Amino acid sequence: MTSAQPPPAPGRELSNPPADGISNLRFSNHSDNLLVSSWDRTVRLYDASANSLRGEFMHGGPVLDCCFHDDSSGFSASADNTVRRIVFSHGKEDILGRHDAPVRCIEYSYAAGQVITGSWDKTLKCWDPRGASGQERNLVGTYQQPERVYSLSLVGNRLVVATAGRHVNVYDLRNMSQPEQRRESSLKYQTRCVRCYPNGTGYALSSVEGRVAMEFFDLSEASQAKKYAFKCHRKSEAGRDIVYPVNAIAFHPVYGTFATGGCDGFVNVWDGNNKKRLYQYSKYPTSIAALSFSRDGRLLAVASSYTFEEGDKPHEPDAIFVRSVNEIEVKPKPKVYPNPPA
Repeated sequence: MTSAQPPPAPGRELSNPPADGISNLRFSNHSDNLLVSSWDRTVRLYDASANSLRGEFMHGGPVLDCCFHDDSSGFSASADNTVRRIVFSHGKEDILGRHDAPVRCIEYSYAAGQVITGSWDKTLKCWDPRGASGQERNLVGTYQQPERVYSLSLVGNRLVVATAGRHVNVYDLRNMSQPEQRRESSLKYQTRCVRCYPNGTGYALSSVEGRVAMEFFDLSEASQAKKYAFKCHRKSEAGRDIVYPVNAIAFHPVYGTFATGGCDGFVNVWDGNNKKRLYQYSKYPTSIAALSFSRDGRLLAVASSYTFEEGDKPHEPDAIFVRSVNEIEVKPKPKVYPNPPA
């Protein structure tokens, strides 16, 4: 028998990580640039392949989310209630607009050419970054939500908004006057993350209670019959189930499989169509706060960063790991059918 292979390293750790909790990280659609927002009030731009810090921007409060516009600029959402545009090449930033409470989520829609923000002030706002400077001229619309916004996701012209109170609103960006669908999460506990399927047919939603729901936009009976939920990020200890929040979901851009990250420090990869776990990476030092696949799916960025689910306590330093993804970890396995009897 050959000796067991040592578990693969967690990936290459980026130097110059944020000095406090990592709120999100995202790969660019054009390169291996990685944008990272943190509670240390910074947005950082890394070249993940070269392991170099390309830029750093200080904000007036913790930064709760960030996204790219293109490879030379991006946007951020801050706890100081501001929405900012950051121009990496010139090292400058300006305020696109404001909410009345911390801004929790930010997305850029290539389809609509707009920035979409969700806040704890229970509103969604759409901004035109091409507008002349000045908040009023940038603001396209404000849309009241049933509760505080916790997570946003876009696919094409569809926008999914997950709020406190387990509400989920689905919008068509071409007609924001009211939600296309008003839903309730099929999970019983608070929503942590929502991410649309790359093929545009639905979304995955995770909760603080170690579960993920797979949902479909099409309201026909046949489509709704396909929805399901599954347990993950749990362990049994002395006959008791220990359940962890699922903080992050990231879809693979090529195969449509997805990774989840939990407060247990594990990253799992799932084949949602075949309802199978494909892979579990060896444990990270602390909670997984965020995940992102690169545009070609060859890299996975992992934020290992304590999310304070057990209050203030000594914890491992915040770190970003970039791992090379092997096809075997993310490619769906073909179904094996038994041979018919001769």
